[in-house]
Amino acid sequence: MRLTHLSIRRFRNLGVQELDVPPEGVALVGENAQGKSNFLESIYYLETFRSFRGARDDQLIGFGEEVFRVAGRLTPPGAGVPVEVTAAFQKRGKRKKVTVDGAEPDRLSDGLGRLAAVVFSPADVAIINEGPSGRRRFLDIVLSLNAPGYLRSIQRYRQVLQQRNAALNKGLAPAMVHLWDAPLARAGAEVTAHRARWLDAVGPAFSDYYAEVSGGPGASLDYRSNPTLPDGVPAVDTVVEAFREALLRSAERERRVGTTVVGPHRDDVGVSVTGDRELDVRDFGSGGQRRTAALALRLVEAATIREARGQEPIVLMDDVFAELDEGRSERILGLIEREETGQVILTAPKDSDVRVRRDALPRWGIRAGRIKT
Repeated sequence: MRLTHLSIRRFRNLGVQELDVPPEGVALVGENAQGKSNFLESIYYLETFRSFRGARDDQLIGFGEEVFRVAGRLTPPGAGVPVEVTAAFQKRGKRKKVTVDGAEPDRLSDGLGRLAAVVFSPADVAIINEGPSGRRRFLDIVLSLNAPGYLRSIQRYRQVLQQRNAALNKGLAPAMVHLWDAPLARAGAEVTAHRARWLDAVGPAFSDYYAEVSGGPGASLDYRSNPTLPDGVPAVDTVVEAFREALLRSAERERRVGTTVVGPHRDDVGVSVTGDRELDVRDFGSGGQRRTAALALRLVEAATIREARGQEPIVLMDDVFAELDEGRSERILGLIEREETGQVILTAPKDSDVRVRRDALPRWGIRAGRIKT
């Protein structure tokens, strides 16, 4: 899939612009604080209908405006029929509207994943540096877009969890709380099984990517499920049973704290460098090791798109070499050049920083949000 046209209306500082995107992609070059990251953010919004930088929708509206709108024309390879995806948000009423070829999908989730894009950003290191919620969010986005059934399971789990927590918070009788145990355990087991399968499948590729970028040993992903399960990929029924037993064991504690204390909403993923001894990257890794781990996660995300959707991903790169040392920069450059990717759309502060497909990408400029093609 290629992005052939992008229409922007009042998204952050980008104003109103109509842009024809070259088939090979583009390098957007400009000084800092001109809107380069906003440009990539507007593109990726068409993939997930949320900001990859964690901003709320109302924060994406241009200053003094009431609504933003982004539309992209996506053209498949060969003689495929183009698809137009549009997303808009209105401040008043906090209303989001998504259309695919002019029609609103029955559910917002039915429009997800049309772009098949992956974003590489220096901010990705937060996935490693920060708490478990960021790693769960990474899992949820990748699996919602690429694992059939995951989005339904995680939505169902969150709905039941909210109901069960409400019962605990109100101090309802234990029998009323435990009415939610069976549906919570079933939905939670499906989420856990999806996560376990994916992490088990991508573990070897993650290690290889890490080793190639670092120029040293590989790294491992450790699924720290809640409740704790045996190593490997468990059957859903096995997880259901373990989950229900954990809920019973934690009943007294939950009554005291007024919330559910076991389940995939408390999962984590450990990242360790292998070698003579394992080193937990978050607790003991250097800045370079943490950034390398984040890059390896994005590379396995891109590989997942290729395998699950049968498409070469659109690669969005937001000044990705800015915080990497020269050795890592050269190795990630070679790796990305060899990977099967589609368009590459990247940002850089100056032309000499355009390193991926340097001789192939057309150059655009940007100043105060205005893009010059």
